[in-house]
Amino acid sequence: MKKAPGEEPHDELAVTPPRTWAAGVPAVAHALEYSLEETSARRTGTTLLTMNQVGGIDCPGCAWADPAPGHRHRNEYCENGAKHINDEATTRRVTADFFRTHPVSELARRSDAWLNQQGRLTEPVVKRPGSDFYEPISWNDALALMAGELAGLDTPDEAVFYTSGRAGNEAAFVLQLFARALGTNNLPDCSNMCHESSGFALHETLGTGKGTVSLHDLHHADLIFLVGQNPGSNHPRQLSALEEAKRNGARIIAVNPLPEAGLLRFKNPQKPSGVIGRGTQIADRFLHIRNGGDLALFQGINRLLLEAEDARPGEVLDHDFIREDTAGFEDFAAHVRGVDWSRILTATGLSRQEIEQVRDDVLRSRRVVVCWAMGITQHKHAVPTIREFVNFLLLRGNIGRAGTGACPVRGHSNVQGDRTVGIWEQMPDSFLDALREEFGFDPPRAHGLDSVRTIEAMRAGRVRFFLGLAGNFVRAAPDSAVTEEAVRSCRTTAHISTKLNRSHTVCGETALILPTLGRTERDVQASGEQFVTVENSMSEVHTSQGRLRPASPLLLSEIAILCRLARRALGGKPDIPWERFEADYGVIRDHISRIVKGLHDYNQRVTRPGGIQLTNPVNEGVYSNGVGRALFTRNTGEAPHVPEGHLLLQTLRSHDQWNTVPYTSDDRYRGIHGSRRVVLVNPDDVAELGLADGRGVDLVGVWTDGVERRAEDFRVVPYPTARGCAAAYYPETNVLVPLGSVADESNQPTSKSIVVRLEARADSPPDSRGT
Repeated sequence: MKKAPGEEPHDELAVTPPRTWAAGVPAVAHALEYSLEETSARRTGTTLLTMNQVGGIDCPGCAWADPAPGHRHRNEYCENGAKHINDEATTRRVTADFFRTHPVSELARRSDAWLNQQGRLTEPVVKRPGSDFYEPISWNDALALMAGELAGLDTPDEAVFYTSGRAGNEAAFVLQLFARALGTNNLPDCSNMCHESSGFALHETLGTGKGTVSLHDLHHADLIFLVGQNPGSNHPRQLSALEEAKRNGARIIAVNPLPEAGLLRFKNPQKPSGVIGRGTQIADRFLHIRNGGDLALFQGINRLLLEAEDARPGEVLDHDFIREDTAGFEDFAAHVRGVDWSRILTATGLSRQEIEQVRDDVLRSRRVVVCWAMGITQHKHAVPTIREFVNFLLLRGNIGRAGTGACPVRGHSNVQGDRTVGIWEQMPDSFLDALREEFGFDPPRAHGLDSVRTIEAMRAGRVRFFLGLAGNFVRAAPDSAVTEEAVRSCRTTAHISTKLNRSHTVCGETALILPTLGRTERDVQASGEQFVTVENSMSEVHTSQGRLRPASPLLLSEIAILCRLARRALGGKPDIPWERFEADYGVIRDHISRIVKGLHDYNQRVTRPGGIQLTNPVNEGVYSNGVGRALFTRNTGEAPHVPEGHLLLQTLRSHDQWNTVPYTSDDRYRGIHGSRRVVLVNPDDVAELGLADGRGVDLVGVWTDGVERRAEDFRVVPYPTARGCAAAYYPETNVLVPLGSVADESNQPTSKSIVVRLEARADSPPDSRGT
């Protein structure tokens, strides 16, 4: 049960056996319970019945694709989506009175859940230098203050503009245009911390940073790999698509260090079989892999496929496709044939027989899809791992055909769309040239700062102004203590937000909170009621339009805030129609249509049911990677060395959580109730380390810099993780992720491969867990 807004969650751990199925009637009950605690039955009905419908509100949660119009269920949402949308639609309010009675120093001691539960922000506030309190400020004064701070910078590169996937395409485009007109490419975003590795690997091998798979492809695949992902909690609507694939005869292989409920069985609450029946078995095969062993696994599979071709020449590999559409095959093949089997088995923790069974599944399948998420991207060798996925797909021509392809599953609503419209510190010259032609100024060409480099630059005193559009940068970033110290070194921090979060308590010398409309709310501007657009994981761009009255008459839209700030900060140079942008978002889309390939006739096409399907050149046999062909690659990468007596920890989120915000202290699919400060450890490792069920421990990070990073007061929970591995929830364990421990090439934090030791606490008896 969620606590009242004035209460902190109590840490009363109870553990039950992990669930072996996901969703069903309990998911409906929990969704409605949470929604009705946040808002009225009427508002709940409004949000849920319009969510993910044509002309309705796009779910602000994950980026899973919607079925085609006419094929959508009336309740086209999942438990977590329902919670998230009504968490935003809450009737609780944070007013000036709240800030008068809660100094920043107190808010900094509050939990993430408590901050979120206070409700919607209602008016702009500022914390001035030397003060411990936020106080009201008018919009004019807030924007003037920020414009003055920007004018006082020695160089535009002392400013950073961060965004998350909650922002729509229009706001994201305006943000990047403002930053580049100011003179900087410092545009870090949440992609830097979630799927940056996917983009780097796919760009190099296929010439696109996006997945190549549609819902239709997934429905009609013969074999689907789910690697390093947990759809039951992180993108539950994927389970419906997997259920459809199973109905059409697909086999599914789950590869994960944890046997997640959604990977085992799905009870679809929209079908009788999911209410009174056993539901659908999702995984036909579960590979209980060690953290970071996925590169070795796919090298083993690829070696076995090459050897099968040797035994049956012309019957295993797609030689026509390899000859006509790829490059680098011979070099790849020579390398993978030499990969040592003992290394593969050690890295994966699997037997050779298990891997050979996967090979047999592949040989029986004409159409194969590989799906992955952050369990893959947040390792030092993430980029070579994803490149090896591509090698695997290329061997049998499983790219560019119906029912095949690469499917990076995004966990945030519009994170892919933000990239499409320019949110990236490394946008190619073709995009910058188009901006120049459209708006008459030459954007900066030097690459800007990503999220990790932003923190490093803050620490070095090179960033003085930070603006966050949505998101919770401080809690999403690695190395929490270092990140907080870095942010506090800024002269000005400002956040465009709907609700309180930890980032508002980690302040620059001057700090502002700029409250904005949520996606659920009506947005009326000078030209009338507006809609925004978003892009899902499968490159479909469609509208989202709020239905609720705004939480406060003082709220401005994200676009209005950014346009007004840009007008003040830039003083009309270059000549960009900021006032027209604010008055009519269609004007923004008209400009985007002339800049972004595939979004021509944007305003006309996006309002059609289903919106715009952006074409993927890979599916047309076009590879824009400098080679002109799909590229086979040689891949190497070692998992971290784990000394004796240590474990390899992955951070993960609970079921009752959205990104950095826990809604409750429960994770019912994993059987964890009443506390988030737990570490899940294989029972054999628990015994070997001399610990016990419920023992209090500190998690102590071990890394090459010699700095001790410590997450205190956790409880050991024996759990069926892979041997030598452990798991704990973020953001509580982000403190353990070293800022300098990043994926090669992509610079993405390695939150899934942290070497830790468990240090028993003297104040905790060996059997202190509640039951």
